[in-house]
Amino acid sequence: MTDTLLKAYLSVTDAIAADASPEAAYRAVDKAVSDLLGHKLFTILVRCENGEEVERVYSSQPVAYPVQGRKRMGPTPWGDLVLTRKQTFLGPDVAAIRWAFPDHELIESLGLGSVINVSVQQGGEILGTLNVLDREGTYTSEDQVALVRSFTPFLIPALTKARV
Repeated sequence: MTDTLLKAYLSVTDAIAADASPEAAYRAVDKAVSDLLGHKLFTILVRCENGEEVERVYSSQPVAYPVQGRKRMGPTPWGDLVLTRKQTFLGPDVAAIRWAFPDHELIESLGLGSVINVSVQQGGEILGTLNVLDREGTYTSEDQVALVRSFTPFLIPALTKARV
């Protein structure tokens, strides 16, 4: 493990130790992932009890993507991949964004064309997803996906509290 990665993990650990609120965990993971990988949009979605919808509990761009915004993603191909089959989604380009998201026009209008979505799981149950987006071609490797995924355990307590 590199010193940079270890420092990022410790920064999240310290933030959660100092403030047990879900927002503190969300902000700390946002900053750590931004410092290590970079992003233009970082969101965290909680899976709603009905299993069909996800609700945004954190957004680095709350004007364009406000907290408490909901999407019906369960019955979509993306929902099948990420929420049902529990796989990650690496979308390196605008075509992938268009395939995955019904709000792709808004995403593209923000200059975003690349995405990583990873599920936050506990005991095999999907609690929500961690999502990073940036310009087209920014995210292209499974190593980037693994890096984002490595921060999901920090979000388990926060998303457990946030379940709707």
